[in-house]
Amino acid sequence: MNPTDLNKIIHEPVRLGILSALMTRETLTFPELKEMLKVTDGNLSVHASILEKHGLIRSAKDFYGKKPRTTFTITDDGRAQFRRYLEELEQLLHQLKG
Repeated sequence: MNPTDLNKIIHEPVRLGILSALMTRETLTFPELKEMLKVTDGNLSVHASILEKHGLIRSAKDFYGKKPRTTFTITDDGRAQFRRYLEELEQLLHQLKG
């Protein structure tokens, strides 16, 4: 395995953070993810859109009281691809250890 073979959609730090967080919590709101990852609104929005475009997460918009709210969940394919990414990362680390 070569480091360049890692899933480039997942390997980017913000997207990796989004998926990692969603693997541990069923649903997270935009502000929760923003706080967890310490990113700007725009940065989170761009990276979440990329993950959603590739079918790894799903977003939903609703209202909490009178305020709009965006929530994110990881898809089944997102879970599978994240697990595969971790397996590939472990293989790479094992190879590097020799």
